[in-house]
Order: sequence, then C-alpha cells, then structure tokens
Amino acid sequence: MDRDNNIPRFDWDLSFSTVVSSPSTGTDAIGAIEFDPSGEILATGGIARKIRIYRLNSLLGTSRDDDDHVESCICTPAKLSSLKWRPDLTGRVIGSGDYDGVVTEYDVEKGVPVFERDEHGGRKIWSVDYTLRNGSVLGASGSDDGTVQMWDPRNGGLDETVRPGGGAAAICSVEFDPFGGNFLAVGCADRNAYVHDIRRLVDPIFVLDGHTKTVTYARFMDQHTIVTGSTDGSLKLWDIANGQRVVRTFRGHVNSRNFVGLSVWRHGGLVVSGSENNEVFVYDKRWGEPVWVRGLGGQTDRFGSDRRFVSSVCWRQADEDWCTLVAGGSDGVLEIFSGIRN
Repeated sequence: MDRDNNIPRFDWDLSFSTVVSSPSTGTDAIGAIEFDPSGEILATGGIARKIRIYRLNSLLGTSRDDDDHVESCICTPAKLSSLKWRPDLTGRVIGSGDYDGVVTEYDVEKGVPVFERDEHGGRKIWSVDYTLRNGSVLGASGSDDGTVQMWDPRNGGLDETVRPGGGAAAICSVEFDPFGGNFLAVGCADRNAYVHDIRRLVDPIFVLDGHTKTVTYARFMDQHTIVTGSTDGSLKLWDIANGQRVVRTFRGHVNSRNFVGLSVWRHGGLVVSGSENNEVFVYDKRWGEPVWVRGLGGQTDRFGSDRRFVSSVCWRQADEDWCTLVAGGSDGVLEIFSGIRN
C-alpha cells in the first residue's frame, strides 16, 4: 500500500488506443499474443488456425475491422495455444504450439514452416518458449501429456524430457529465465509451479506450492521473483531467492476455468491478467489489489453474461518510459492500451 494514504497507487496514465476487430465469422478466440524482441511487431494466434502479424505503429491510434491491415497471415494446420519469437538474429522466425501436440516454427517473411517437432504423442501443447545460450537457441514445450521437453532447434534432437512433480498432470506453462540464468519455470495442473535448473532437468530445485487449483502461468518478474496465475482466481508473487516464499497474493480478477492470460512488464513492475468477466486487471507488484481495471468493448456487465472473456494479454517490453498493453478476447477482438508515467 501507499505509505501516505494506504491506497494502491498507479504510476502510469494508461488509456485506450485502438481496437482490432476479428476478421473471422466463426469462433476466433485468441490464445496467444507476442511481441517480437524489437517490440515493433505483434503476432496473434488461436482457434482460427492463423498466425496474424501486425506492425504496431500501423495500429496505434486507429480502429481496424478487417484483414486489410494485417502485415501477414500464416495459415496453420491446427488450433494454436501458444506463440513465441525465436531470440536469435538469423531471421524472423516464430514458434507455435498447437492442439495436435506439434511445435512448428515459421519464417514470417516467407509464411512457410521451417522446423517441426512432434514429440508429445498428439497431446495438446499449452506453452512454448526459447532461450539463447552461448549463441545457441534452446526451445521448450509443455503439454497435456505431463512432460516438459527441451531441444535444440538447429538439429531437432531431443535434449531432455522431464515430468515435473513426477506425475501425469498437464503442463500449462513453461518459461526460461529471460535474464540469462539457468532456471525454467513450469506451471502445472497439479496445483504447483516448479523451477528447474536446465543444466540438469531431473528434480525441481523449487516447488511453489500455494495455489488450490491448476497453475496456468508462471512468469519471471526478475531474477529472484516469479508470478504464477491459477484457476483458483489468484496470482502469487514468489521469492525464489529466500526460501521460495509467497511475497504477495493478487486478487480481483475472475478465473475459475479458462486460460485468461498473464504477462509481466518488468520495467514497470506491473502484472496484467485477463478475467472471465471480460475485464483486464493490472496489478502493481507492491500491492495485492488491482491498480487499473478496464472492460473490453461490447461487455454487457461485470459478470460477463454474454460469456465473452479475456483470453490473452501481453505487455510490450521494449520501453521504460512508455507502456503498451495488448489484450485479446474469446471473440477474437484485440484492444491496445498505451500510457506514460505520471
């Protein structure tokens, strides 16, 4: 809480910038939103079996309602649950995890697949991530088959397979330490999150036990803290440098059954979560209550009686003094919010 008035303070003037309506006539729930490393290119994927690529500067400040302003569009063979840009600088390549259990990498400029892995036995992949280590790119995927797999995309070889917790519970989230460390954070349907040392993917070095339902997301806030999200309706901030303890629990959003998205903006110390009442909730890591709440367009009421919900969220990481937040809905609509420090 704020030391002066005991009220959570929001240090950013965040406001609506533009909406990008779904060009599809059918179901088009957005399952993934990802900025490329430059922060200039935005990719989305989901139920529509398409990866849509946008240039951020062409979207800000205008309303879009068709495909005319999509930079490029890649059709995929299956529904997509996750997207992640490869961190190497050899080309513009994005990786995807799909409902058929396949990881596919696409050359965005050519719109063609350049790499494919099918190692999860046809079980749905919920999350993919990459890290760049000593000039080599490592990839990881988590699946309904209860395994995390790590590989080197250069040769397609399977490096490691691990079952966090030792069971068959679905793996919902994987993320490498974005600060260059050796950790891999894993969110699991067994109600726990796990932190593994990628140099020896055997037993976890930390077990984050505190949620009462599936852990859908695990994200690094910094080298020492991790944020987890769960269908128990809470987010938790964990200190993994001092006994893997819970520093703070965030509540306000609604989440009991769906993937609603979770993203951290490390420059600003902010966490954003979607919600099943079709609202976006922003939390400051210093306080457990939300500091900013915004309903997506077309919302009927706070209880989401039209059954639409926020299904994915993403912060742009590139700037320190300017923030950009993108939220995607179960109806396929994107909304972009921008702000400056107060």
